[in-house]
Amino acid sequence: MSQTADAQPFKAEKRPIQVMLVDDSAVVRGMIRRYLDPKTDIEVVATSSNGEIAVATLKRNPDIDLIVLDIEMPVMDGLTAIPLLLEVKPDIKIVMASTLTERNADISLRALAAGATDYVAKPSSGAGLSTADDFKRELIEKIYSLAPTNRVNRSSAPKSVSPVPQRPRGPVALQAGVVAKPAALAIGSSTGGPQALTRVLTDLDSTIGIPIFITQHMPATFTALLAKHLTRDTGHNVVEATDGQPVERNMAFLAPGDFHMTIEGSPTAGVIKLTQGPKVNFCRPSVDPMLQSLVKVYGRSLLTVILTGMGHDGRDGCQEVVAAGGAVLAQDEASSVVWGMPGAVAEAGLCRQILDLSAISPAIHKILGGAMT
Repeated sequence: MSQTADAQPFKAEKRPIQVMLVDDSAVVRGMIRRYLDPKTDIEVVATSSNGEIAVATLKRNPDIDLIVLDIEMPVMDGLTAIPLLLEVKPDIKIVMASTLTERNADISLRALAAGATDYVAKPSSGAGLSTADDFKRELIEKIYSLAPTNRVNRSSAPKSVSPVPQRPRGPVALQAGVVAKPAALAIGSSTGGPQALTRVLTDLDSTIGIPIFITQHMPATFTALLAKHLTRDTGHNVVEATDGQPVERNMAFLAPGDFHMTIEGSPTAGVIKLTQGPKVNFCRPSVDPMLQSLVKVYGRSLLTVILTGMGHDGRDGCQEVVAAGGAVLAQDEASSVVWGMPGAVAEAGLCRQILDLSAISPAIHKILGGAMT
């Protein structure tokens, strides 16, 4: 039997990203639902008022892709629910939603350590329209970035969500040549970054003899607590950077939320500068301004590491690092929560190596020891 002229090959349609909202406030659940309902490729399939109901709901509906989870709820709070949700579905994506208080920021960081994927700052009851719009934009960005790739119509994602780099058809081009002994280490990270930073710094000698500069996409309040958590958990002296602070060896300087961190001066007399200039790559702090300033100070003696994160922040800065003769390492796709930032750097051919998270600190030690050429 011959095919008719208008016969079309079967093409399976992608189903929407299935989301569950968990919050004890019906007002908040309704607000988030109104944000998501217009998106044809995002479907709110369940709502729950506490963690206990959420666990039971996930058991009944294991096809749920992502959960937006409140922290403080009656019966069972978000922090208690996380391990139970992961027990039901180990690959479930959990985005914590909390107001920007010091207590909630601390709980959110503990939630990330417990297995939550990311966080988003909820607008407070007295917040203005711009804050609510920021929450809406950020939440939708994170849902698109964290959803399984076979769920998302990337053309409908916001422009601020850079497409996830496609798996290369062949090997990614790597940089070659002699690597100069580093005089400074720069690290950029976003989604999944707190966990990745903890692993890298834990495995890295706390007396490596050079300064470390870190930009992690995080709001104010969170970064001060992240610095404390990293100091406590890794043995490194991690501080939230302040304007005019002298650069010192064996210290890690973390860019504060809502400020770009740049460095001025010389390799032996550097000074931290904080600015609230326009957002770069939709971010403040942004990795690119940090790297671009570090290149001017350290040149080819700058070693850069790009860890897990959505978007492409850091790619332009890494181009300047490589042009100056510096080296770039990137986290690989398999160990990344989102292979956006490291994937963008890898696809641009800027990496010296693309490594599993567990191999990054050993590679840094090797370069510091002059063993990589």
